[in-house]
Amino acid sequence: MQHAVGSPLPPPHQPGQGAAAGWAPTAHHPGPHHPGAPQGPAPVPPPPPAPGYSGAAVPSGPIPPASQHAHVPPTPETTGHVPLPPGGPVGMPSPPPAPATVPDPTSTTLAVLLIGPAGAGKTSVAKYWADHRRVPTAHISLDDVREWVRSGFADPQSGWNDHSEAQYRLARRTCGFAARNFLANGISCILDDAVFPDRPVVGLGGWKRHVGPGLLPVVLLPGLDIVLERNAERRGNRRLTDEEVARIHGRMAGWYGSGLPIIDNSQLDVPSTARVLDEVLARAIASPPNW
Repeated sequence: MQHAVGSPLPPPHQPGQGAAAGWAPTAHHPGPHHPGAPQGPAPVPPPPPAPGYSGAAVPSGPIPPASQHAHVPPTPETTGHVPLPPGGPVGMPSPPPAPATVPDPTSTTLAVLLIGPAGAGKTSVAKYWADHRRVPTAHISLDDVREWVRSGFADPQSGWNDHSEAQYRLARRTCGFAARNFLANGISCILDDAVFPDRPVVGLGGWKRHVGPGLLPVVLLPGLDIVLERNAERRGNRRLTDEEVARIHGRMAGWYGSGLPIIDNSQLDVPSTARVLDEVLARAIASPPNW
């Protein structure tokens, strides 16, 4: 059936439409219009509501298409249309279901704190470990976050004072906040920091408060000669004096006997150290350290 050019197309016929829906039968038969000619029976009004019905009145006629597909804008708590769960302290990893089952740390969402002196290789190992996991993993470096402050940066190498201490604590809280948000969205985290055993409240205690009790600390502690050699290859404000490196390394020796797992990577390259780290984490998942 053809229609005259410029005349509106009739609506598609659907059950319930026609005269009762307000469409005149003559609308389906184009031709000259005769004033006064009958246009079909008048629309039938909807039946009255049943007794006792208190709902809103339903308008007669077909529902406009726009009202059938109303657009619902995203809530302020979403990014686009993907809701993000709120970040909270990470809990302890679930132990394996049976003693014979060896947990696989490469496919488990974890929060790891890699501790060690300057020159221990924390950043290199953490980046490699995060790059080669089978699940999404983020590397959060405390030094990188501290150096987000450009103008007014309090460099500890110029003297440890109230300003450098305040910026260190601010960076640690920022790292903890980022880690909780990553973990809440199923992304593992590895953080690295030179935590001293003689300041447990500031070091481990602070990280435990900011990230959660499920944080797994591991100490990376090579020999002093290795640390001095690696520190000599550094540039900029990351390079310390030999005296400072020796002092930090001596304080780190206090981790022996603490109960925390320690990796001596003096004779290990970065990939080998990352494999040992997975082995240590597997044992830590099965039997979390008491710290």
